Amino acid sequence: MFPFWNWNSTCCGGEPVSRKTNLERKLQFLKSMRGDMEIRLAGLNAAISTIEQQLNQEDTTPTV
Repeated sequence: MFPFWNWNSTCCGGEPVSRKTNLERKLQFLKSMRGDMEIRLAGLNAAISTIEQQLNQEDTTPTV
């Protein structure tokens, strides 16, 4: 994408970007990061749910 540590850098050495363009890039980057985190969180929630279900099944299964 673009370097998040230097919002004002231009990849091709052109004119400095406007404040609005700079903020739009930051916003897009942050939304992208949020989307990645939401995907990871969904995976973690699914893994937790699966393990909880397995534990509940073991609790209700009679021992022989």
